[in-house]
Amino acid sequence: MNHSKNDTMSMDHDMMNHGGHMMHMGNLKQKFWVSLVLTIPIILMSPMMGMKLPFQFSFTGSNWIVAILATILFFYGGKPFFSGAKGEMQEHKPAMMMLIALGISVSYIYSMYAFIANDILNIQPQKESFFWELSTLIVIMLLGHWVEMNTISHAGSAVDALGKLLPDKAHLVENEKVQDIKSTDIQNKQILQVRAGEKIPADGIIVSGKSTVNEAMVTGEAKQVEKDVKGQVIGGSINGDGTFEFKVTGTGETSYLAQVQKLVSDAQQNKSKIENTADRVAGWLFYAALIIGIIAFITWTSLRGLSVGLSITVTVLIIACPHALGLAVPLVTARSTALAANHGLLIRNRDAMESINKIKYVLMDKTGTLTEGLFKVRHYESYQNNLSDVQVLKLMATLENGSSHPMAVGILNEAKQQKITVSQAKDIEQITGAGLQGTIEGKVYKLVSATYLKEQKITYDADSFKKWASEGNSIAYLVTGEKVIGMVAEGDQIKSSSKKAIQMFKDMNIEPVMITGDNNETAKVVADKLGITTYRSQLHPEDKQRIIGEYQNRGDQVMMVGDGVNDAPSLAKANIGIAIGSGTDVAIESADIILVKSDPMDIVSFIKLAKNTHRKMMENLWWGAGYNLIALPLAAGVLAPIGFMLDPMVGAVIMSLSTIIVAINAMTLKVK
Repeated sequence: MNHSKNDTMSMDHDMMNHGGHMMHMGNLKQKFWVSLVLTIPIILMSPMMGMKLPFQFSFTGSNWIVAILATILFFYGGKPFFSGAKGEMQEHKPAMMMLIALGISVSYIYSMYAFIANDILNIQPQKESFFWELSTLIVIMLLGHWVEMNTISHAGSAVDALGKLLPDKAHLVENEKVQDIKSTDIQNKQILQVRAGEKIPADGIIVSGKSTVNEAMVTGEAKQVEKDVKGQVIGGSINGDGTFEFKVTGTGETSYLAQVQKLVSDAQQNKSKIENTADRVAGWLFYAALIIGIIAFITWTSLRGLSVGLSITVTVLIIACPHALGLAVPLVTARSTALAANHGLLIRNRDAMESINKIKYVLMDKTGTLTEGLFKVRHYESYQNNLSDVQVLKLMATLENGSSHPMAVGILNEAKQQKITVSQAKDIEQITGAGLQGTIEGKVYKLVSATYLKEQKITYDADSFKKWASEGNSIAYLVTGEKVIGMVAEGDQIKSSSKKAIQMFKDMNIEPVMITGDNNETAKVVADKLGITTYRSQLHPEDKQRIIGEYQNRGDQVMMVGDGVNDAPSLAKANIGIAIGSGTDVAIESADIILVKSDPMDIVSFIKLAKNTHRKMMENLWWGAGYNLIALPLAAGVLAPIGFMLDPMVGAVIMSLSTIIVAINAMTLKVK
């Protein structure tokens, strides 16, 4: 599978982008350890804030060694920050890297001035240097970035693992012979064989044999799913104890895995509203820190001298780095999208996650969402003396031949059971929201709903309709020449998890509303069984879209759940559109969220994940920005009158700790 451009979170490409500068994780790790080795002798031989600590020592020439080591450390360990600062300047977006570069530059330049004045020119009185602070500052900053990038790589590793699920080889069946080929050579429409315990190498449809398949990578549930002829299989899932052959329908960039990776990659790269806000605040923080630093420098230099003024300025610049703020949302996003993808929840629009707390109504299609969509014929009959019931069924099956609509499948299955030979109708046309029509032996037939008959003022047996509809059946009528000549009643099964999902929506103060194109009697039966008090029936696709507009016009935000096909207009119009049960067709353009399973409880899982994601984002934002409200005044020396001053190294520790706290908080996000 070709997925190189989607492997944005790969360990081989573990990078963090700061101001256009990409830092490779392996290089950063190496820089940290080398810088730490350089820092140890600097700490042992140079004073901190002019004070000699108990473990420190000096000898003739030790100051020269400190200056040389500090210079190497400044240019070697500081390189990522200078490169990042350059990128921020080029993008005209000064932020974290600029502050770090400015802080360590001020420390180094002044320290070298002090070294030259003290040890070369022997100018009195002695100047204080900041080599101790400079070295510890750089090491702590590198450690903070290393922890940050390691966290991001773990957040995305679950998605990256999808690309490793495909086997290296596949068994190609050609001219009744089986030969091994590389998975990269697989082409659409080829027939491949999968043996017991093997990974399935591509997406496809089974043409012979049967087995059970573990689709945990799709559903998040490690349970066996039975697969038979015409069953769909997904590349990367694991075959059970059977052997089968399948025709390839998706490989490379068209495969399920590739599309999942692309969706996740796009979701992580496209910034959401909250993240854009965080970026703006981080930019403002740069200017705030710069202004406060300049004021502090002027004030303290005039009061206590240049060394104190510089020390406080460096502390202000370092402690105000909007590092945690810049990571507050991206870390949560990386974690959230990876978790979601591995539990069958594919996020296309991250803004949908952030608006979840405003949702008051969840509007759901009935067929395929709340019900199984597996229709079974309960009754069919002819209204014509010259047509038998079986002949009516044959005409219906001929019209529906080739259709994948759930009711069509039910009719075709019944015809197969009755051993009816079904031909193909000509000039098949869909009647939007009502049914279809086609030509059989030169005669035009329509298979339509009762709603269509009412709209066209075509008479039908209303008593028979009420009888079958009241039992929860969907009714369709066979019409020719504006006359009803037959009917079919099909029953659908309510999903086992639908009632629990409906109750959980209510518990979360989200009102469930069922909207369906089915008849009112059937809709009422389903709504009553599920405990839904509000439902709308006999709707065309444009009616569903209009109903969503009605809710929105009165100020309510709604979530729409549908199959992503007939409900596309509604999914696009809703504040959050969820396509449920989309199978391998993950690229539904109209939906914000795609659920690969047809389980209503996955809607609940999405809501919980979205709420937790939003909560984590807000917690991180408050921490990332809020700690500066306390730290900046302290760094500027507001408590100096009572003897409290922040050292630049302590400022670096606080800044790095804030980043680590944000990272840990993001990693505690779970899917429940």
